[in-house]
Amino acid sequence: MQKIKYVHWQEDDSWLGYLEEYPDYWTQGETVTDLVEHLKDLYLDLSGGHIPGARKIGELVMP
Repeated sequence: MQKIKYVHWQEDDSWLGYLEEYPDYWTQGETVTDLVEHLKDLYLDLSGGHIPGARKIGELVMP
């Protein structure tokens, strides 16, 4: 099982969020549960190469 971190918040009657690894790609849902389902679909699209040129966060290790 893989864990994917995401950021989410409520704005008016909608829930917005994005995957921490892909902060440029937001999605929304009517409930938190709905948002999570959209985030799962978004992750599959992004990690599966279905969105060409997708930008993602990397990490540097400095001595």
